[in-house]
Order: sequence, then structure tokens, then C-alpha cells
Amino acid sequence: MASHLWRLQWATDEVIYLISDKRNSSSFIAFLDHLVQQHSRERPLVIVLDNGSIHHSQATQAAFALLESELLPLFLPKYCSQLNPIERFWKHLKSLACADKLFADMDALVASVEANLAQQNDFQSDSRFMFLKNFP
Repeated sequence: MASHLWRLQWATDEVIYLISDKRNSSSFIAFLDHLVQQHSRERPLVIVLDNGSIHHSQATQAAFALLESELLPLFLPKYCSQLNPIERFWKHLKSLACADKLFADMDALVASVEANLAQQNDFQSDSRFMFLKNFP
């Protein structure tokens, strides 16, 4: 079964993702490497994380230590998913890609999700999810 690892680029509302066979510490570390490779390295990349077990594993903590000059993990308080902007995007994505639909197999479901992610990352698409960014 395919699993997606996500990151929302706050400034552009782009979703950076990686498809993996499993959702575990190894796949999360591969995703961290994927993020760091795509980042400009002008300054450390701040990544907001919930308190999932893969985010706190020994392997992940070792990866954070190796990437400390390039990546700054910021953990949300426990049980505060409403503070994580990606949660709102997941709701939007599920409504477009999965809600009220039947799929012949897992590959068809993954294809639907990927097609909707491509629309999110197409700056001309009318179905993009845009976060309100009100700054004083």
C-alpha cells in the first residue's frame, strides 16, 4: 500500500510530497532528505511537525542531528492538530480526490491523489487550496 509524506510550502501553497511503500522512520528520513535537496539552503528549512512516533524515533532524531545546519524541526503541542496547516489541506484533498468515489484498486486511488496534488502545484489551477495569510 502506498503512503504519502507531505510538506506544505507556506509561501506558495505548494505541496511537496514523496510516495513510499511504508510510513515509518526510514521513509520519513528519506522525505527529510528529499526536502533538504529541494531547499535553497539560504537559511535553515523550518519544518512543523506533529508528535507522530516516526518524528520522535531514535533514527529520526539522529537524522535531525545530521541535518541541523539545514533543517529546524518545530514540534507542535500534543493533540493540537488544528495548529497544523497541512490538516486543512488534507481535508480539501480528500474531498477532491477520494470523497464519494470508488476505486478499482489502490493504484487508481493513488493516481487520483497524485492528479489532485499536481493541480495544487499548478499555479493556474482553479482548484488550488489557498491558505489565508493575514499579517498585521
